[in-house]
Amino acid sequence: MSLLNNIGFTAAACTTLSFIPQLTKIRKQGGRDLSYGMLSIYLVGVILWLVYGILLGAIAVIVANAASILLVLAAIVMKASIAGPPQAPTEGAQPRHTSNSQSENSRPIVIQS
Repeated sequence: MSLLNNIGFTAAACTTLSFIPQLTKIRKQGGRDLSYGMLSIYLVGVILWLVYGILLGAIAVIVANAASILLVLAAIVMKASIAGPPQAPTEGAQPRHTSNSQSENSRPIVIQS
C-alpha cells in the first residue's frame, strides 16, 4: 500500500472514529444537547462525500463515509429513543406539590359537641 493510501485511510479512520465518543455520550446522557438540524446537515454532507468518493474511486473516502453514515444514523436513532437524565431544577425554583389542598403536616379539625 502506498504512502498516499496510508495517509488517506489513517485520516478516514480518525474522522470516522471521532464520532464514537458522541454515541457513547448519547447513550449515557441522552441526545438532548444535539440538534436534529446539525445531525441532518452532517448526514447530507457525509452522503455527498460518499458520492464524491464513488465518482473518484477513492476507497478510503468511500469506506470512511459509508461508516460515518451508519454512525450518524445510529446517533439519530439513539437521540430519538433515549430521553436522557432528568434536568436538575433551576436555582430558586419552588417544588411542585401534587397533594390535595391540605398540607402533609396539617390535621383536620374535629369539633366535638
